[in-house]
Amino acid sequence: MEKARTLACDSIIFDLEDAVAPDQKGEARRLVGEALAAGGYGQRELIVRVNGIDTPWGSDDLAAAIEMNPDAILVPKISSGAELERIASKTGNVTLWAMIETPRAILNLQEIAERRARGVRIDVFVMGTNDLAKETGARFVPGRLPMAAWLTLAVTAGRAYGIEIIDGVYNDFKDLEGFAVECAEGRDFGMDGKTLIHPTQIEGANAAFAPGEAEVEQARRIIDAFSLPENKGKGAITVDGKMVELLHAEMAKRTVARAEAIAAMAG
Repeated sequence: MEKARTLACDSIIFDLEDAVAPDQKGEARRLVGEALAAGGYGQRELIVRVNGIDTPWGSDDLAAAIEMNPDAILVPKISSGAELERIASKTGNVTLWAMIETPRAILNLQEIAERRARGVRIDVFVMGTNDLAKETGARFVPGRLPMAAWLTLAVTAGRAYGIEIIDGVYNDFKDLEGFAVECAEGRDFGMDGKTLIHPTQIEGANAAFAPGEAEVEQARRIIDAFSLPENKGKGAITVDGKMVELLHAEMAKRTVARAEAIAAMAG
């Protein structure tokens, strides 16, 4: 937790669930509370992952996490919209992230995401690919073909309701080449980032999910072109010899916003 104050990551997840042995749950809860109270994490988002609400530790974790006032609470094994809504009723205005890591969650992605439209403050899906593999028997293979449907469905449901999607972990933290390939894969699926299990993975994730300099420059040209008086009200224009539409302008704005956020974090 001390080292995390110096790492070039966007968000830090303080885990009270899988990474903590049952007889250490209370101590972990205390240590995380002390760390968040001490601060010093800069602009990094601080997220507390609690144990499931139906476990012996879930209610205490949730109450403690609310008191810690993190940027979000990450809730594991959300499998239905009703479960998410039940937890949201206990957390008030605290933002929620949801682990998507059960077969039922995949089947119920739309109803889970749709809760955002009903006022539930759910901002992010985190793909729990390890748990999904365990529950289904799917294997991790290059390209993740057995998981492709789950990943694309989560992206589709998230985008439909304005929820961001973070890809699952890559287990072999020493295999940086394989990690880079999977990061690029997640980016191409349309995900917003990747959960990490070791500091050596930060650089590769940042490289994969940060827009490149040329991409940012092109995005700025598209935004500037649509802002010209002669292009006001047009649905499609030509930029650098190519036709671009208003949807490309919206994509360009997201690219520039992401680049500016990364620059602010680096500063």
